[in-house]
Amino acid sequence: MEPVYRTIIGLARTVFFVEGLKFSVKGAEHIPARGGAVLAVNHTGYMDFTYAGLPVRTPKRYIRFMAKKEVFDNSISGPIMRALKHIPVDRSAGADSYQAALEYLRKGELVGVYPEATISRSFEIKAFKSGAARMAIESDVPIIPIVIWGAQRVWTKGFPKRLGRTNTPISIAVGAPIQPYEPAAELTAQLRSTMQAMLLDLQKDYLHEPGAYWVPARLGGSAPTLEEADAMDAAEAEEKAARRAAEDSL
Repeated sequence: MEPVYRTIIGLARTVFFVEGLKFSVKGAEHIPARGGAVLAVNHTGYMDFTYAGLPVRTPKRYIRFMAKKEVFDNSISGPIMRALKHIPVDRSAGADSYQAALEYLRKGELVGVYPEATISRSFEIKAFKSGAARMAIESDVPIIPIVIWGAQRVWTKGFPKRLGRTNTPISIAVGAPIQPYEPAAELTAQLRSTMQAMLLDLQKDYLHEPGAYWVPARLGGSAPTLEEADAMDAAEAEEKAARRAAEDSL
């Protein structure tokens, strides 16, 4: 029993109802009733992790998400994240968080990761880091791909949040478990291609607004292409590095 997690889930569902979010979930039967697994989730918005928890409730399980340390440092979100036993990730020193994730997996927990590491501004599947594959291999648990579409309409990078009653449709698909194998690079490539195919499948039945910021360029939207978005991310990373260097020199 996890009373804090159950309470947060109840509050989240109330918020979803108030917002009028319309969820479509398929493949929830792929979430194992017991045992460890890495849940690999695509990343298009700040609320992805709350939506990814919906199919996991079918077998009444919980996810321990790996999230950036800054979320834990916040005076409001920090205590909640710690109470839910999520895993803080310090990107400058990630060994501790990686080991914590392995411990959870070996104890039979579900660990949620974003293989893209950051929100995809293009809303396409970005290049993947190998962490999800390496964790699955080392702990000998499957990777379960989860793809969410529509979350970017609620709150995404560079655009205002839309947390009122928007009646936004959000589609979620859970793929069949991928058993771990080496090398990690090949497993990572398979995971990414699987999630790309799942995303295309979700988008087939979704109504896209021409020219909308949340619609990929490939589908007639005004979102940047994957290449343009990668360039934006690189420029932002350089700017942050320069700021840190300037602060350290003071």
